Amino acid sequence: MKTVYITRKEHFNAAHKLWNDEWSDEKNEAIFGKCSNKNWHGHNFNIFVTVKGVPCEDTGFVMNLKDLSKITKEYVVEALDHKNLNLDVPFMKGILASTENLVMEIWDQIEEPIAKAGGILSKIRLEETENNYVEYYGGKEPF
Repeated sequence: MKTVYITRKEHFNAAHKLWNDEWSDEKNEAIFGKCSNKNWHGHNFNIFVTVKGVPCEDTGFVMNLKDLSKITKEYVVEALDHKNLNLDVPFMKGILASTENLVMEIWDQIEEPIAKAGGILSKIRLEETENNYVEYYGGKEPF
């Protein structure tokens, strides 16, 4: 059997700030720079959700891309688009809103719905800017 990987791309806009309440203003600024702006800052995020599996004999699908799109829109885009990650997103409550932490929390939101739809979540790539992105494999090494 051959494993195939499929990916769905979505987009959302969100604001956040990088800030540790246990640190002084000076330390937050020294560590996080402009990202510690008390008035927040925003990003135009792109997310790529990759699912793996063996294509079904009947359809040739690893997973129906309509289902993957619906799950990604419901659990990611609707939850995060035009929101403040620090204030408006329940699954980010109490978690420093770095892109690394965000991608891990997104994984936790979508892994089970994807499994229920017949897929195996393999990777999430979250692009914060055109120059900065993170990839997460669910705590497993990709190789």
